[in-house]
Amino acid sequence: MGRPTESNQDSLTVRDNRTGKTYTIPIVDNAVPATAFKEIKAPRKPDEREENETEKGLRVQDKGFLNTAVIRSEITYIDGEAGVLRYRGYPIEQLALHSSHLESAYLLIYGSLPTREQHLHFETEVMRHGNMHVDSEEFFRSFRYDAHPMSMLTSAFAMLGSFYSEANPSLQGQKLYTNGDKESLATMDRQIYRLIGKATTLAAMAYRVRQGREFVTPPVGLSYTGSFLYQMDHLGEEDYKPNPVLEKALDVLFLIHADHELNASCTTVLQTGSSLVDPYSAIAAGCASLYGPLHGGANEAVIRMLVSIGSPENVPAFIEAVKRREKTLSGFGHRVYKTSDPRSFIVRKTADEVFKVTGRDALLETAMALHDAAMKDEYFIKRKLAPNVDFWSGLIYRAMGFPMDFFPVLFAVPRVVGWLAHWRQMMLQDGGVKIWRPRQVYVGAGKREYVPIEKRGPVQGLKETPSAVEHGGITKRTMLASFKGKSRL
Repeated sequence: MGRPTESNQDSLTVRDNRTGKTYTIPIVDNAVPATAFKEIKAPRKPDEREENETEKGLRVQDKGFLNTAVIRSEITYIDGEAGVLRYRGYPIEQLALHSSHLESAYLLIYGSLPTREQHLHFETEVMRHGNMHVDSEEFFRSFRYDAHPMSMLTSAFAMLGSFYSEANPSLQGQKLYTNGDKESLATMDRQIYRLIGKATTLAAMAYRVRQGREFVTPPVGLSYTGSFLYQMDHLGEEDYKPNPVLEKALDVLFLIHADHELNASCTTVLQTGSSLVDPYSAIAAGCASLYGPLHGGANEAVIRMLVSIGSPENVPAFIEAVKRREKTLSGFGHRVYKTSDPRSFIVRKTADEVFKVTGRDALLETAMALHDAAMKDEYFIKRKLAPNVDFWSGLIYRAMGFPMDFFPVLFAVPRVVGWLAHWRQMMLQDGGVKIWRPRQVYVGAGKREYVPIEKRGPVQGLKETPSAVEHGGITKRTMLASFKGKSRL
C-alpha cells in the first residue's frame, strides 16, 4: 500500500483529502489490516500537536474494541443479529442436546468431535489431574472466613503455576509452547488436563473453606460435574451420588458457558498469554476479568434485581423505573446479541427440569412476570432487550442451593475450557506469537518544563487531586500520637 494499484474488488480505496493521495487496502475475509493505515501519512500542520504523530501514519481508534479483530480464529462463531452460536461449526442447540461438557471441551480445544477412544483418553486424563497437592489445603485455609470465592479461585489458579516449573516458558525457554512439535504439544496438553481437571477441585475447595468443612479428594467413577458436586457436598455418607438431574443440568450449563468468542475474560487471557507467561497465570488473569459485574457477575445481579422487585405485582412499577433510568435491568440484552441469546432457550428448558426436583424457586413468578412484561413492551422491543443466558441461569443456581457469590465461580469453571482453546490456538498460530501492544491516542499535555516544589501552585479539581480518607481505630489513634520520624505536614 502507499500508491494507487490495479483495481481490485476485494480492496478498499481510500483517498486522503489532506494530501490528495489514494491508497488501496486489501480486504481479506471481510477485514482490512489496521497496520495498512500506517502508510497513510501527511505533513504535520504548523499549529498541530506533535503528539499526534501525523507524519508517522494513521492510527485506528476503537474504544472498547467495538469493531477491531485482534486474531484469526477457528473456534467459536457468533451472529448477534440472528442469535447464532456455534462451537467449531456445530450449533450450540445440538451440542446441548446431544453432547457433554467434556466432549465439547475436546471439540473446542482440538477442533473436532472425538471418537469414543479419543474421548475416553481425554476424559481419563482430565479426571486424573483433579487431585491437588496437599500444600494447597494450607493455601486455602489462609483466606479469611468470609473471603469471596472468586478471589480465592483467581488466587488459586495463579498458585498452581508455582507447582509446575516445567510449564513456565520463563524457566524452560520462550518456545516451550510455540514449537508445535510432539514434545511441545505434550507439554501443552498436560497443562490443559491439569487446568480443566483442577478447576472443579479448586472451586470446591473455595466452597468448602467457606463452609468450614474438610476438603474432599476427587472421587473415582463419576462424571466431571458429578465429581464437582461430590467434592462440594460429600460429608462422609456411604455410596454418595449427586442427584442425576442436577448433575446433568450443571453439565449443560457448563457446556453452554464453555466459550463465547473474544469476550472480556478471553481477551484478557490472550493479552496476558501473548507475553508467553505460563498458562496458569494467564487463566488467573482471565478469572480476575470474569469477576467483574459487567461480565461473570451478571447472573448474581439478576437475582439481586428480582429480590429487590419482590413480587409479580411490583413488576410494572419496576419497568417504569427502568425506563426513567432510575433502576438497572439485569439479564436482558447483550453486547453481541441483538436478538434473543440462543443459550437462554437452553437454560430455560434446563430450569424446568431442575425445578421438578428442587421445587419452584420463590422468585420464579417474579422472573416470569418481568420476562412477559419486557417482551411485550415497545421500549424493550425497540432496543432489542431480550433475555440473555444470565436471566435464567441465576435462578437455576439459586434453586440448586448455591450462594449468590458462588455464581461467578460456576461461570469461571467451564470457561477455563474456552480460555485454553483460544490460548492454545494463539500459541500454535502461523508466524508465532507477537505480544499484544495496543496503540493509544495521546491527548495529554505537550512538553512541559519541571517546576520546583516551592514554585508550584495548587491544582484544583475532584479528579486532579487525591481524595482525603477518613481513618478510624488504630490508625486514628496513631495519627494523634507522637513518635520519632512522624510526618509533620
